[in-house]
Amino acid sequence: MENKKQILEGSQAIAAVIRNIRPAVVSAYPITPQTHIVEKLAKLKADGEANYEYVRAESEFAAASIVLGASATGVRTYSATSSQGLLLMTEVVFNIAGMRLPVVMTCANRAVSAPINIWNDHSDVMVVRDAGWIQLFAGDNQEAVDLHILAYKIAEELHLPVMINVDGFVLTHAFEPVIIPSAEIIKKFLPDYIPELGQYLNPENPVTLGAFATPAYYFEARESLHNNLLESLKLIKKEYKNLISILDRKTGGNGLVEYYGPKKPETIIVAMGSVIGTIREAIKNEKNIGVLKIMTYRPFPGDEINKILLPAKNIAVVEKAISLGQAGPLFSEIKAALPNNKLNIKNYIVGLGGRDVTSKMISEIVADAKKKNGKIKFIGKI
Repeated sequence: MENKKQILEGSQAIAAVIRNIRPAVVSAYPITPQTHIVEKLAKLKADGEANYEYVRAESEFAAASIVLGASATGVRTYSATSSQGLLLMTEVVFNIAGMRLPVVMTCANRAVSAPINIWNDHSDVMVVRDAGWIQLFAGDNQEAVDLHILAYKIAEELHLPVMINVDGFVLTHAFEPVIIPSAEIIKKFLPDYIPELGQYLNPENPVTLGAFATPAYYFEARESLHNNLLESLKLIKKEYKNLISILDRKTGGNGLVEYYGPKKPETIIVAMGSVIGTIREAIKNEKNIGVLKIMTYRPFPGDEINKILLPAKNIAVVEKAISLGQAGPLFSEIKAALPNNKLNIKNYIVGLGGRDVTSKMISEIVADAKKKNGKIKFIGKI
């Protein structure tokens, strides 16, 4: 069924495309709602349908360490995690970026404790948004499949890790029509990974990765990582366009953002992830409302966002995360990036801990966005 539309669970679709990308090493520790991805990858290996090395880890910290070590030897790697698992990985996540290793990882987004919650919001990934990884957000399962292919191309060209964020349960456990590109199609876009000498551990050409850095060197290393992340915006746009062309997809996005709606909207709703589908359905009969989907959250595409938002009178930032004691993280960054502080921009927190986001709630947000008070609002409280 490769290269043909079929109905698959989101996790199955992600596992299928990872197999066709052909990493050399896969390592993970199961955690809800990521589990089906790594279960499927393990089964593909056990059934002889994949030839990667599948390493069972005793924890998420160990899984991240295993793919770090494997990537440092110059091979393509993959891992997946969620919520508390990502938090347990945090030290290694920072190390992977600082060592400039092209690791690709899926985060099945889930709320973090306490209280204990296994359902979807974006609390987990926001904890590591400053770790030095490129962070992509999928709006549906077809986009999740395609972004994994893009992630490897970007990671291996720039020597930067990439995290693909897929809403837990909402996408990972949902069955949707998807097309899984064959390994042959993928290879037209993503050739075999052959790192340059000096980028990986090799006894014949000794190098040091993750060296001890005194104040004389640490500053420049962090500046370089920051600048390279910013520079990746151009490559993401370029390679996304190439990928969409090879896969013959129809999309209005450019890999950084995607806008739906009129050229001169009265109100624009900004969001990330699967909630975009609910928003589009809720405003489908509205002529003066646009929707801006953020596909790349790190590096933050401020210039792209500005071009789209400036014609609007009202901006409603809808997000499934809260920077406790401040505001929604997406709201804070959009507000900081906008040069026109006269715009009426408001923040709406929805879906925390998996609370349903309904069309009625979106209609409430649309009506409230026109008001001039700027208080952060939690929408959908019982």
